[in-house]
Amino acid sequence: MNYNDTIVALATASGAGAVAIIRVSGKDAISTTNGVFKSVKSNKSLISQYTHTIHLGHIVEDSRVIDEVLISLFKNPKSYTGEDVVEIQCHGSIYIQQEIIQLLLRKGCRMADAGEFTLRAFLNGKLDLSQAEAVADLISSDNEASHQIAMQQMRGGFSSEIAKLREELLNFASLIELELDFAEEDVEFADRSQFRELIERITFVLKRLIDSFAVGNVIKNGIPVAIVGEPNVGKSTLLNALLNEERAIVSDIAGTTRDTIEDELVIEGIGFRFIDTAGIRETKDVVEGIGIKKTFEKIEQAQVVLYLFDATQFVNNKTAFIVEIEKIKNKYPLKPLLIVPNKVDKLSPSDLEQIKVTLSAVEVSKYILLSAKENVGVDALKNQLLSFVNTGALRNNETIVTNTRHYDALLKAFEEIKKVQYGLDSNLSSDLMALDIREALYHFGMITGQVTNDELLGNIFANFCIGK
Repeated sequence: MNYNDTIVALATASGAGAVAIIRVSGKDAISTTNGVFKSVKSNKSLISQYTHTIHLGHIVEDSRVIDEVLISLFKNPKSYTGEDVVEIQCHGSIYIQQEIIQLLLRKGCRMADAGEFTLRAFLNGKLDLSQAEAVADLISSDNEASHQIAMQQMRGGFSSEIAKLREELLNFASLIELELDFAEEDVEFADRSQFRELIERITFVLKRLIDSFAVGNVIKNGIPVAIVGEPNVGKSTLLNALLNEERAIVSDIAGTTRDTIEDELVIEGIGFRFIDTAGIRETKDVVEGIGIKKTFEKIEQAQVVLYLFDATQFVNNKTAFIVEIEKIKNKYPLKPLLIVPNKVDKLSPSDLEQIKVTLSAVEVSKYILLSAKENVGVDALKNQLLSFVNTGALRNNETIVTNTRHYDALLKAFEEIKKVQYGLDSNLSSDLMALDIREALYHFGMITGQVTNDELLGNIFANFCIGK
């Protein structure tokens, strides 16, 4: 790919709208646009105008006027890509968008690849690699928490922390390498006590960042919650109550839900993906049986299991329900399990107390008394779901890792740092420690982009939208 040519793409969403923005970047961006632009008030040239200025005029081809537009100029290096950038704001007609883009292509531009504007920003030193990846996360963020994390990363919070550690480690690596040049003199340039302190600090930071991925991953992708239970206990009614809309069919006929139904809800900035599953029971119905099989698959994928049962049936058949609860607890011991007795509006105070006593006896500490139909206990359920997410780091504006590639690099860097620590504890020779330090530096560099290759960049930016 030639990154010296001039590229063009639609920067706004495709389709008709009030306005659209066409972005042009490269060494000929201004001169090419100037060749098809005619100012409203004068024959001024865009080439002679100051950076960060806006100009009203028309896009023309020969004597044909295509549209009246606003031209925004961003001259290098003070632009998003670090190159000359022109943004053409035109009317949002699909025909107009395509006419302007096709005209610029005929004048020598080429269509931008996915993420190529941000790739050029990285190559020109406007963003490091983790900041560039955060741009895609910011665009795809669909709740407050994922937006907050992406903004922090795009501003360099994560990369600056990694870069600082890498720089300190690099300084010690240089001293270790210097010792190798004077191996016969048996001298030490790197203070081992200071080096040990640095390794301990790096270990602490890496462990914190690695642990944060458990939170960051669910914030970025949403937390899947499986709503399970026997047929006709109110699972679909609960889903509708949570979403505040008639998303699932509700019927008195057992087995109405034959397939899984999924929808998302944001609770205090955290995305939850609720999965209404088919009721679990013995059945000879082939279609219902397939739905029940999918239920167990969804439970495996879920991070929280919400077991719903009919409280009016529980009072007369406690043993069977206790067996079912224990079965789910034993089958999914690592998943947070929330027990939800439904239809409690139909129970007497003594029956309610009996349910509480029974659940406490089987060591169920997390349960919510609910009436999905009357919308009683729904807010308490939402608060309990939030408690499963450790949002402390988010509230304290700490660095949270959400990117799988970063997580993998951090794990590998942590492994190499532990080897360095072992070398210090065992008084290994400088040449052996130097190898492990170089590997750790390599994995640090993979995060921020000091170490890259074409395949890595291709994989990252292929997931971007065209125009960004």
